Amino acid sequence: MSKKLTTAEMGRMNVDQYREADKLPLVVVLDNVRSQHNVGAVFRTADAMRIERVVLCGICCCPPNQEIHKTALGAEESVEWQYYKETLDAVQALQDEGYTVYAVEQAHDSVTLEEIAENVQRDDVRCTKDFKIAVVLGHEVFGVQQEVIDHCNQCIEIPQYGTKHSMNVSVTAGIVMYRLASSLRLATKK
Repeated sequence: MSKKLTTAEMGRMNVDQYREADKLPLVVVLDNVRSQHNVGAVFRTADAMRIERVVLCGICCCPPNQEIHKTALGAEESVEWQYYKETLDAVQALQDEGYTVYAVEQAHDSVTLEEIAENVQRDDVRCTKDFKIAVVLGHEVFGVQQEVIDHCNQCIEIPQYGTKHSMNVSVTAGIVMYRLASSLRLATKK
C-alpha cells in the first residue's frame, strides 16, 4: 500500500531557492478576476508549475491580502507578480517583450489548448527561452474583455462536453498552466 510522502521527503525548495530557480517562459494574466480565492489559487498553481509570473489587472486584488493568502498558502510570496490598471497595457507590454499572447476564451476562430500545446513541441518551433507564451484569463462572469481579445495573438479554448459553457477561472488556469508547462518542459529537453 502507498504511503504519503512527508514534506521533508518531497525535498521542496524554499522561497529564496524558488526565486533563484529557472522558470518556464509562461505568464498568466488575470483580466478583472474578482475573487480573491481564484487569484490565490492561480498563484498556488503558478508556483507548482514554476512559471515566470502572474500579471494582475483591473479589479484583481493584489498581495499582500489575507484572502489571497488563504488559497495561495504563501505562493504569492514566491511567484513574481505585476499589476496593471488596464489589461490592454499588460498585453501590449508582454507582446513588446516577445510573448505570444493567447486569450483563453470561446471565440469563432479559437483553437484548442491541445493544438497550441502540440505546436509548442514541434521541432520547427523555437522552444527555448525565446519562445514565450502568455495566457489571459477573464472575469468569472464576463470572461476576457472583447477589446483585450482583439489585441491578443489568438484565442485558445478547452473543449467542454457537458451542459455548462464555462469552468471556474482558477480551474481553467490550472488546466492551461499544466498543459502548456508540460509541453514547454518536453520541448526544452529536446
